[in-house]
Amino acid sequence: MDCSICTTMPFILRPPRNAICAACYEGARCLITLTNKHENDKGVVDNKCNNNTAVSSPNSSKGFANALKWVKEMKDMEDDLNDKLSFLGGFVASFRDQIHTDIQVKPGNNGPPIPAHRALLAARSDILKNMLDSDGCKAPPNDTITLPELNYEELESLLEFLYSGTLPKEKVDKHVYSLSVAADKYDIPFLQKFCEHRMLGSLDSSNALDILEISDVCSNHSLKETALNFIVKNMEDVVFSARFDAFALKNPHLTVHITRASFMDIKNRRNGV
Repeated sequence: MDCSICTTMPFILRPPRNAICAACYEGARCLITLTNKHENDKGVVDNKCNNNTAVSSPNSSKGFANALKWVKEMKDMEDDLNDKLSFLGGFVASFRDQIHTDIQVKPGNNGPPIPAHRALLAARSDILKNMLDSDGCKAPPNDTITLPELNYEELESLLEFLYSGTLPKEKVDKHVYSLSVAADKYDIPFLQKFCEHRMLGSLDSSNALDILEISDVCSNHSLKETALNFIVKNMEDVVFSARFDAFALKNPHLTVHITRASFMDIKNRRNGV
């Protein structure tokens, strides 16, 4: 069909044959639906703020004009956030250049300590704040705290994340499991979410057991369920891998979970569920 939107010459309309193809129709429909949902959600929040009864507003779509207005608002918001991130990037420079640092953070493998700032550590984690407020850390500057579960590279990556809110891909790939454990131990929700997204994005047969193990250690139930479901759907690749024997010896309770989940999957498929 000659689509009046995605054709090579969309500016040429041929009344009454101004038709659009299925792909353009579906895209337009989804965009307008998303815009309406955004408006309805915003209306519910506004009603709650005004102590009114929260009810969904009727469909107030104005077609593409409304959708394009919303897209522009999102773009302006993105630009504002990028400006804010650039402004806050000064924290990273103060960490890398060791400007006015007042605490030494030491890894657990007798590696050299890394200079940092008490105020930022305390702001990022209540656990770290309590450590810094303890009797042993109250007085002079340049005191040292130790994070024993991290080696030097892992600690450096953790501190970089606390200052910048992100990490280069190569550091994430290398340290995501140890960072996830640290995020759980020191109660850093943003880092927990960051690690979870990275693990879900890379989930495959080669790392599913590792992700299941970490999710269990961190009590991340949603990640654990996702990893377990993936393993069940790819049992042959996972169970006959070289990693599985060591995993089973180290984590017998998780091996039981895998066995039970696999059995239930087989049962459900037999019953047509």
